[in-house]
Amino acid sequence: MTRHDKLIDRILRGAADANIDFDDLCALLGHLGFTSRVRGSHHMFSKSGVSERINRQRNGAKAKPYQVRQVRSIIVKYRFGGE
Repeated sequence: MTRHDKLIDRILRGAADANIDFDDLCALLGHLGFTSRVRGSHHMFSKSGVSERINRQRNGAKAKPYQVRQVRSIIVKYRFGGE
């Protein structure tokens, strides 16, 4: 199991939304094929075939919990978790 698979598993379980590293979340989105653009503190991700645009902002070293929930819904909706 790769580190990206482990992170997807943690996100899908939903027990640690406030404890996901921002950089790990951004790396996961890149691994899933999203392209990123950074404007100031906003990290924007998009992918062909995915209608939602993902906008991330740091909360210190951690991703904001509501942003992790948004990524979870996209993983589930587009079946990026292999389910």
